[in-house]
Amino acid sequence: MKPVDPFPALLHAFFYERLVQQRNASVHTIRSYRDAWRLFLRFVAAHRHCRVTDLTLPALSAGEVAAFLQYSECDRKVSIGTRNCRLAALHSFFAFVAEREPAAVAQCAEVLRIPTKKAPRPAHRDLELHEIEAILAQPDRGRLEGQRDHALLWFLYNTGARIQEALDVRVADVRFDTPRCVRLFGKGRKERICPLWPETVDLLSALLERQPRTGDELLFVNRYGAPLGASGVRFKLAQYVRAATQVMPTLALKKVSPHAFRHAAAVHLLAAGVDVAVIRSWLGHASLETTYHYAQANLDTKREALERLQPPPTKKSAPWRRDASLLAWLESL
Repeated sequence: MKPVDPFPALLHAFFYERLVQQRNASVHTIRSYRDAWRLFLRFVAAHRHCRVTDLTLPALSAGEVAAFLQYSECDRKVSIGTRNCRLAALHSFFAFVAEREPAAVAQCAEVLRIPTKKAPRPAHRDLELHEIEAILAQPDRGRLEGQRDHALLWFLYNTGARIQEALDVRVADVRFDTPRCVRLFGKGRKERICPLWPETVDLLSALLERQPRTGDELLFVNRYGAPLGASGVRFKLAQYVRAATQVMPTLALKKVSPHAFRHAAAVHLLAAGVDVAVIRSWLGHASLETTYHYAQANLDTKREALERLQPPPTKKSAPWRRDASLLAWLESL
């Protein structure tokens, strides 16, 4: 009688026991791991000319993993960061298998020895304040969709939130009276409170007047009240950036994504004199090392160092410098 291969049961246990029950992983982590495994299994099945249901644990060798990573980079043109994320999903599974199946330890060790790949770190081209204003001017605020997009982009810049964090915000998470703030849930379900500018609260209030929502409903939704997707926001933002490039040509040299607003918020907070430890709390980083990546001196900071040798020219200050109450709040932390 042919022995039953343990792979299907192991994969099921990995997702339901290890990720859900033991680690209590977020839905985003589970979906990321699911997509990585879906792609990997389809690749191995095509490589071996068989069905996915015919795959066994021995077939998922280190050679197949390495070939899959190469295929992802060369054929699917994914970034090194995405490649490493998919490898992390595979590593996590084989580390789990090594605990459950002693006979597969050697195979698992070979997979676990596949290293993550270092990616080049190009110099950041941060969004300047006038470039952000040019992008914010593009949505047609006479239409509900444009009003929502304008409020969402402003919200991203104000809070430095990740795009999914912003899309997960519910009406009840926003405090509209003093002290104005919003509750965000970041990676690992870590909760943090971010202050809001009066302008941000006004934009959100106007949006809710036009599209009323109850406290437990999402704040940013489509015209039918359904949740927005991050990919849809990126698509709309790309349209606004193309339009803004006509009046602000410097945007053509920059890669603008929702995360660029988060990076701009961090850099502008730093330029406004806010302590790095406060910025770490603001952005929800697990360690200061991550925040220091944002704390690289930008062109404005370098220019200000040079201008200390001469009378500084008059220029428009960032919102953090203009809002005295916000600075006072930061001092109280």
